Amino acid sequence: MTESNGLICAFILDGTGGGRQVDWQEIRAWTAEQGVLWLHLDRTGKDARRWLRKESGIDPVVCHTLLQKEVRPRVLALDDALLVVLRGVNLNPGADPEDMVDVRAWLESNRIVTLRKRRLMAVKDLQEALGAGTGPKGPGEFLQQLNEKLLDRIGPVIDDLDDQVDQMEDEVLTAQSADLRTKLGAIRREAISLRRYLSPQRDVIARLPLEQASWLSKSHKAYLREIADRTLRYAEDLDSARERAAVTQDELNNRLSEQINRTMYVLTVVAAVLLPPSLVTGLFGINVGGMPGTENTWSFAIVAVGLVVLGLVEVILLRRLKWI
Repeated sequence: MTESNGLICAFILDGTGGGRQVDWQEIRAWTAEQGVLWLHLDRTGKDARRWLRKESGIDPVVCHTLLQKEVRPRVLALDDALLVVLRGVNLNPGADPEDMVDVRAWLESNRIVTLRKRRLMAVKDLQEALGAGTGPKGPGEFLQQLNEKLLDRIGPVIDDLDDQVDQMEDEVLTAQSADLRTKLGAIRREAISLRRYLSPQRDVIARLPLEQASWLSKSHKAYLREIADRTLRYAEDLDSARERAAVTQDELNNRLSEQINRTMYVLTVVAAVLLPPSLVTGLFGINVGGMPGTENTWSFAIVAVGLVVLGLVEVILLRRLKWI
């Protein structure tokens, strides 16, 4: 089905997990007796925006929220319907997973309207499930499966982030500091970006079982509570990954500080040992009359041996003073 008119896909659910795909003409002729209608729209499409505002019969305030440019995860109950805004990881080619994609849903007892701007794999999973006969049977199960598919896509991204932190912890003593600091910074930014939307989404999912919509059964609510618990665990995993990355970065900074201090210590000891010999060689290097030993062929050897002895005496003295 073409997306040029804003209609990505539309199904009339058969109540057994399958559905029949329909177009705009059948959508406009649809009645509740035919079954639950699901429309998935591109919110930038002109036909989709026109239908939503003028033909859908949805409250104008809800339409405004569905078509807003930016909106955070939220849930709003209106009579027996729910407005739900959720986000999923961006798994489109060339995109960063932490650049999360939103999906907005208006759910009634016999109609479901979802909107997006960028493709979301979780919705594609629902389309494939309907084709295989294992999709949602109604709005309650649709909401349940949508949340489940979103979490199924988020889980591997968070696990990968956690594995990266494990690797950084192992490499902190061996890797080049510049590369490691860059990687740790990227991990922390990704964790912060993911949690920015996952945390409010957890609150949204936790609130869904409290809504009194007639089409949300006890089993749906119980399943949504389980999904809320999984979302909470993922949010905690993100907090853990971010904190571990911060600890690893602190450990790396401490190691770099120790290396700098050790280098400065060695340079200071070398400078202290060479200072008196440098003074002696400086005195013997001045070009004025009266310099001792200028006529003695052994003078250079005597001075050289004297400088070596002076250096050894300095080292022994510094050791006794416990400065080295």
